[in-house]
Amino acid sequence: MCPVKAIHRLRVVGLIEGISFLVLLGIAMPLKYFGDMPEAVKVVGWAHGLLFIGFVALLLTAMILAEWSLRRAAVFFAAALVPFGPFLVDKHLRRCAEQAGAATAQA
Repeated sequence: MCPVKAIHRLRVVGLIEGISFLVLLGIAMPLKYFGDMPEAVKVVGWAHGLLFIGFVALLLTAMILAEWSLRRAAVFFAAALVPFGPFLVDKHLRRCAEQAGAATAQA
């Protein structure tokens, strides 16, 4: 698999995972505590958990294929733990994909 494809998949799942995190914190948690609807956290929490696992797997794949340092991958991982973090690193991931695409075109 080309690093561009791996980075693109990481970006897509990262953005969806980031949205699920915000939905969990901003919608499901208030529904649980203020609306007496604990099911919201259960459903959104499961979805977010699966997306997070997928994000970590894709991060490891992209790290290996794009030959990223452990530090760079750790920064991307840490960003997934913070609200709005995935959106902040997406610009950097887009730049990485563009550089990998240019390197592939030159080869």
